[in-house]
Parts: sequence; C-alpha cells; structure tokens
Amino acid sequence: MSTVKITKDSHNQTENIPVGSIVELRAVTKAYTQNSYTLLNASLNIQKGEFVFVTGPSGSGKSTFLKLLYGQELPTQGEVIVNNLNVEKLRGDRLSFLRRQIGIVFQDYKLIPQRTVSENITFVLQAQGYTRKEIQRRLDPTLKLVGLLSKADRFPDQLSGGEQQRVSIARAIIATPPLILADEPTGNLDPDNSWQVIQILQKLNSFGATIVVTTHDEHLVRKCNYPVIQVKNSKLYKR
Repeated sequence: MSTVKITKDSHNQTENIPVGSIVELRAVTKAYTQNSYTLLNASLNIQKGEFVFVTGPSGSGKSTFLKLLYGQELPTQGEVIVNNLNVEKLRGDRLSFLRRQIGIVFQDYKLIPQRTVSENITFVLQAQGYTRKEIQRRLDPTLKLVGLLSKADRFPDQLSGGEQQRVSIARAIIATPPLILADEPTGNLDPDNSWQVIQILQKLNSFGATIVVTTHDEHLVRKCNYPVIQVKNSKLYKR
C-alpha cells in the first residue's frame, strides 16, 4: 500500500533558500511501500559551485536521490528545491525548464547507436530549437573539452567505454547547465578512464558548475577529498 502524499503550497517559487544554495531537501521522505523507506525525513543543502560525492551501498538510495532532483521521482513527504524551484510542483514546460538547467550523466551512457558522436551530443539542442549556427558554436569546444574532437564522426560501437562515457558527459554539458548530476559515471570504467572522467568534471566545476556524483569507489572519494553525502539507513549525512 502506497503512502499518501502531503499537500503543499502550490506556489512554484519557494522562499527562505539559503544564500548560494542550488539544492535543498527539506524533511524529505521517499517510500515505495508503507513501511519501506528509501529516504526518511532527510534534509540537506548543496551550495552553488560545490563538488560533492554521494556514497552508500547498492540499493541505499543514491540513484533515487538524484532522480528526486530532476523530477523523475517525487517525494512522498517534504520538499525538494532545485535552483529555487519546488520540483514536485513543476509540470509540463516548467519541468522542462528545470531539466534544461541540469545535465545528467548516466552509468550506462544511453547513447543512440545509429548516431555519431556529434549527433548524440547535439540532438537535445536540436529538439530545444537551437539554431544550427549556435549548435556548431557549442559543439567543437565541448568535444575539445572531453578529448573527442578527432572522433566526432565515429559511432558509439567504434568507441571504448571511457570514450562513450565522455560522449555522455559532453551531451550533458553542451547547454552549459549550472547543475550536473552524474550517476556512477565511473562504475564501468578502469582506474585510468575513471580518473579522466573525474578530471573533466573537475574542470567543469572550475568553470562554476555544481557537480553531484554518486559512486561506490571509496578510493576515488579519498583521492579527491571533496565533501561527501553518505546515504545510510534512509538518511543523508554530509561530511
């Protein structure tokens, strides 16, 4: 039996956001059944420009946490605030507007096999109505940033796993979103390729983007020495 959602103020814009906060969870509970909680009364702030890791064992709720931030999942109770918007209250164009401010990097890349590297990166911009000139203006610098300028016309099956993940990153960042969510981006990669991915994310962070990375790689977390959000016993602990 599903739990009943709490009704909140229908105003999309929320007040009393801490100065500089891009993500805030306010007493968030996420339950799929009545007595099974992925998150329970969890509260958290992520400041603009932070680079944070999200850790926890498999099934602890790391991916659910990210999905709450871009509206693929909704809280059972509480509020999820992203860039001053209450995610649960967004529908249609308003939700699309929020998602255009978020770049998402998936562990399994989610590339379209029949499209080239360039086409995989730019098809979202085309769908959003960007002009061909503006798309091209963004494409080459993005390819250069992820080290794939020479492979723009390759297809996904002609790339290594590390290269495919870099295409996924390029697709997520070409519209220069202020928030980048990366769900286990190094989970399928060897240490060298994992570090390349992290270095790209670090570069984006140096440009001002907020980076949130879920991972089970504690060695990588220690090496980078960034703040960590630990998902444990349905709670979020930031250290």
